[in-house]
Amino acid sequence: MKDTTYNGWTNYATWRVNLEIFDGIDPRDDYGLQNLDVYDLAKRLQEHAEELICDYKNETSLAQDYALAFLSDVNWAEIARHMIDDYVDA
Repeated sequence: MKDTTYNGWTNYATWRVNLEIFDGIDPRDDYGLQNLDVYDLAKRLQEHAEELICDYKNETSLAQDYALAFLSDVNWAEIARHMIDDYVDA
């Protein structure tokens, strides 16, 4: 069986999105969530990343479709758990 993990993350998409979009963000400050729940935070993270892509242009494009397909591979709950562990439980 092939190992599809990447730098300790579920996959490349999860690692890269966390690194380039969410690294160093305290979810309590940036998302106004004081009582963090993995599910709620994961949904907010996904919405934020999709807005970054979709708000760039009003019309859809091939590049936007590819970017959204890339985001579909992200393990949002893993990023949310990582943020909660780093910022809330610390």
